[in-house]
Parts: sequence; C-alpha cells; structure tokens
Amino acid sequence: MPEPLFESTPQAPLMSSGSAGPKDGQTHFLADLEETPLLVTDELTKEGAPSSLYRDAWKALRKNPIFVISALLLLFILFVVFFPGVLTKNDPTFCQLGNSLDPSISGHLFGYDKQGCDIFARVVYGARASVTVGVTTTIGIVLIGGAFGALAGFYGGWFDAILSRITDIFFAVPLILAAIIFMQMFKGSTSVWQVVAVLSAFGWPQMARITRGSVISVKNGEFVQAATALGVSKFRNLLRHVLPNALPPMIVTATVSLGIFIVAEATLSFLGLGLPGNVMSWGNDISSAQTSLRNAPAVLLYPSAALAVTVLSFILLGDAVREALDPTARKR
Repeated sequence: MPEPLFESTPQAPLMSSGSAGPKDGQTHFLADLEETPLLVTDELTKEGAPSSLYRDAWKALRKNPIFVISALLLLFILFVVFFPGVLTKNDPTFCQLGNSLDPSISGHLFGYDKQGCDIFARVVYGARASVTVGVTTTIGIVLIGGAFGALAGFYGGWFDAILSRITDIFFAVPLILAAIIFMQMFKGSTSVWQVVAVLSAFGWPQMARITRGSVISVKNGEFVQAATALGVSKFRNLLRHVLPNALPPMIVTATVSLGIFIVAEATLSFLGLGLPGNVMSWGNDISSAQTSLRNAPAVLLYPSAALAVTVLSFILLGDAVREALDPTARKR
C-alpha cells in the first residue's frame, strides 16, 4: 500500500448537523493521475471559435437554391449595369425611322422600337439608371429610417414618442402619391438625384419601424448591460453593440425595398414625372412602348421583362436572407 501523503488531525465536523466530519486516525490518499478517469471524462476539446449568426446564415444561404439563383441573376444585372458595352456594340441613341417596329434580325436581337432604336441596346443601357435609382434610394432610407428608428428605440421616453409620431405622419402618406405631387415641382427638369431625393424623403418610415423594434429587442441584452457597467457611453453602446445585433431585420427590409424603389421609378417615368425622356431607363421605354401595344407588343415586353426579373430577384433574395437570419425559420 502506498504511503499516506498526509494525515488528518482531530477537528470538529465541518458539515451541517447530521453529517460526520473526519475522525481520529482517518487517513487520506491521493491516487496517481494515471489511475483516475479524469483525463477521459473532463478532457476539453478545442473546436475553434463559436459560430456567429452571420456565419450560420451564410452556411444556410449557400445551400438555398433560391438564394443561389437570385444572387446569380443580380450579379448578371450588376455586370450589365457596369459593362453594358460587353453585351452590345449598338448605340442605343442611334435611331432610324425606316427601321420602325422591324422584327429581330442578326445583330439586333429584340428588333426595333417605334422610333427605330435598337430595343436590346436600350434595355441593356437602361438598366443603369433604374438600378442606380433603386440602390441609392435604398441607401438613403437606411440612413434616414435607421437613424430615426435606432434613436427612438434605444433612448425611449419622450424622445421615442416624438420620433414615432413623426414616423407615423410620413407613414400615412402613400409613397407613389407623395412622389407624384412633389415631382410635379421638377417637371421638365428632373434628374436621377431629384427622383432619389423624393423617394428617400417618403420611403424611410417602414425602415424606421423595423429598426426601432429590432433595437428595442436588443438593447436589454446582458452584453449591453455589461458594456454599460464598464462605463461605455449610451451613444457608443448603441453604435458598437446594439446596432450590429439589430442589423438582420434591416438587411431584409433593405433588400426587398430596393426592388420596390425600382418599380417606383418606373411608375414615375411611365407617368412622365420621373427621369427625363433623354435618360434611358426601363420606365421611359415602357412609357414610350404603350402606343405600340396593339401592333407590336414585343416593344413593351422586353423592358417590362427586364424590370420584372430584376425586382423578382431582389424579392427572392430578401426572402432567402430573412429565412437565413431567422433561427426560428431555419429550424422550421
């Protein structure tokens, strides 16, 4: 038998009544580490850093066929926006009345419109203005609505009450109706940035509501309270801890809204209140093609199809991102 490493000395019981403490002459032994199962049962394995919400979302998105298809379509659309000359060598502004409404021929895939312009070239080059309006307007509503919603949700109280009432006032005004009224002021001298400014001014309330609710659900988290206890200021806490964790609903809303604003620009241009006629956009081409709907419906079909595919891609992408960023939806 191994020698005892130490012997207990007589002492009073250390435990509660009913439990016996060490007795006189009792000895304690320490077994060798090799003889204990601790190395097996208590062994810790290092599997790297814990996975974050965005990492899990990316893993889910890569396996989602809807995300893959919509992302590929959007990448192609962005390629068209930045490099239209790769797809067509025809000048979209070169028109000959002698080619009016002619069908497709070699080198002119979609044929000609009523003015004798190449439809394919106009669809390709028209993507730039339409997508630019959608992207820049989305950035505008994220900045305006995100700021209103984040401040209202985080600070609460009377500050929340004032900002929420302002949001409700703007939310009660229909986007298209407000855009039609205000674009009348710029009729005849409109530009891309005026359309973006009007759509941003009346399109941010939905983003503000989503951001406010997300911030309210995050600001009471333990990590936020821990940062406050360490002396982090409220505003810095909002920027560094609350907003990054409140982003998922904002990302989904922004993705879906981008398609909505592209449709809004096309609607305004169709009514003659959006982009000027000398700017190539899908909305202007749809407006010009309405007079040829009976005898040449293809003139209207091609820009409408490009608009529909782009908007559908953004909506599908938003749905896929929403499911990936929502743990409950992933479990379902």
